[in-house]
Amino acid sequence: MNTETHEHIVKSYDTELARLTGEIVSMGDFAGMQLTRAMQALATRDGIAAQRVIDNDDTLDAKERQISADVLRLLALRQPFAGDLREVLAALRIAADIERIGDYAASVAKRSIVLNESAPVPLATGLPALATLAGDMLHDVLHAYETRDARAAALVWERDDKLDARYTGLFRELLTYMIEDPHSISACTHLLFIAKHLERIGDHATNIAENIWFAAYGSTLTAKEIQRMRGVSHPTARP
Repeated sequence: MNTETHEHIVKSYDTELARLTGEIVSMGDFAGMQLTRAMQALATRDGIAAQRVIDNDDTLDAKERQISADVLRLLALRQPFAGDLREVLAALRIAADIERIGDYAASVAKRSIVLNESAPVPLATGLPALATLAGDMLHDVLHAYETRDARAAALVWERDDKLDARYTGLFRELLTYMIEDPHSISACTHLLFIAKHLERIGDHATNIAENIWFAAYGSTLTAKEIQRMRGVSHPTARP
């Protein structure tokens, strides 16, 4: 293979990978929009808006199927190895995580429709902060993926502890409220599920961060890796 042909193949592969990255970021932005609209529908008790979020989940599923097909095509035609292979596999995993985030957003919308049939629960005001934190994690990790910034992804990964703590506090408050007012049990149960959906969205954002790190360095993102990252300017990327 002459140099000109090799450069053409490399450039073509880079173009395809960049297009795949763009598709995934677009899919992630759509999932984030779904979460925002689901929470708006919950806050305004807008059943029509909630149903629109539910219906839009099919669009997200279609995007995930297209990305899966593109990944398989890249694997078959380009046969990447080492770092390139990690990039492609990470793309497949990230798309799957985004699809699950979309599912949870749709589930929030479904439960908001049911909640419209009962009186508002005061503690539901604690949910927007949880949703904002989860949404910010998704936004920031997508930016880290688009810019191939594994260090920024690691910082998103660390924020999952804050999300978990906020979820635990809300969970305990809702349980206390249910004990004090048995009539609120049904509505609070739905709110507990919504809170869990938001916590799981954060978990999927951390999964994305782990895959960004893996693609860059070929290692598992752990607290020890973050400590090492802070001890040196840049972890050594593995081939």
